[in-house]
Amino acid sequence: MAQRTEKEETEFKVPETMTLCVNNCGLIGNPATDNMCQNCFTAATTAAVAVAGSSSQSSRSTPSRSLNKRSDCSPPKTTTSPRAAGTEKKVVNRCSGCKKRVGLTGFRCRCGELFCADHRYSDRHDCSYDYKTVGREAIARENPVVKAAKIIKV
Repeated sequence: MAQRTEKEETEFKVPETMTLCVNNCGLIGNPATDNMCQNCFTAATTAAVAVAGSSSQSSRSTPSRSLNKRSDCSPPKTTTSPRAAGTEKKVVNRCSGCKKRVGLTGFRCRCGELFCADHRYSDRHDCSYDYKTVGREAIARENPVVKAAKIIKV
C-alpha cells in the first residue's frame, strides 16, 4: 500500500470532462441523475410521479424527458398572496392562566396547557391532570402483590 503525500491528500481534484445537461439548458449535468442538472431532474421526477399517480395502469412507467426544452430547467415559482399567509396558524406563546407572553420560558403542563413561571405548578392553575390516579397506577404496576405459599402445619 503506497503512502500518499500531504499535498496529494489535500489537493482538490476537478473532473477532466464536464458534461452538459441532456436537456440543453446550459447547466452541468450529473451522471447520478442521468446527466441532467438538478432542476431538470426534479422537474422530470415530479412529472413522472404526477403521470404515474393519475394512471390507473399497474405497469411500471419510466420518467418522461422532454428534450430541447428550457422551461423544464427553470426553478419552480411560488406565488404567495397576503391572504394565504394570514391563514396560517400562529403558535400561541401566552400563559393560559394570566395571558402573559412567555416566549421560550413557558412551561408545558401534563394537562397540555402552556404556563408562565408563576402558574406552572398544578396547584397554581386549574389542572385537569389527575396526578393521584396516575401515581397509584404506577405504584400498583411496579409493585405486584406477592403471596407466599401456605405452610402446612404438622
